[in-house]
Amino acid sequence: MRETYQGTCPACGCEIQIIHHRLEIPHFPDLLLVSIACDACGYRHTDTIIPEEGEPVQWTVRVEEPGDLSIRVVRSMTGTIEIPELGLAVEPGTACEGFVTNIEGVLSRFEEAAESILTCAESDDERAAALRVREKIAAAREVAFPFTVVLKDPAGNSALISEKAEKARLERTT
Repeated sequence: MRETYQGTCPACGCEIQIIHHRLEIPHFPDLLLVSIACDACGYRHTDTIIPEEGEPVQWTVRVEEPGDLSIRVVRSMTGTIEIPELGLAVEPGTACEGFVTNIEGVLSRFEEAAESILTCAESDDERAAALRVREKIAAAREVAFPFTVVLKDPAGNSALISEKAEKARLERTT
């Protein structure tokens, strides 16, 4: 179901359209995709919101073949994604957005972060570390070695959608 609302651009104050698109994914709560685009200044914002809160959950999947890169990843604003073999993690923060992608898309997001570090590296060590991470991500994209994707969500609103994915209750840490 798609609904459109009028709003005000947070960047320039012009009138914009805010689009809400509700998605139904089997075995998962409804998702609300919110999209904002301003024709006047070019501001864009997309967010994935899961209106309900569930039990704390941890999803794990082992990527062993190229087909596994297409496993669907639904990350809510409270989800953490880790790839231990690469030493990479993305955690919720103040500007955190939810998203729906696949494992290849998650690798692309990590790759973009490594590229950002390369462009503003302040030392040779920082640059070398970013290059090493970029090389590891490139190898992971080719599934040159098996790796694990772990998705943890204390609100229970994230998922790895695949028969290969294992779901477990996430123990809350204090």
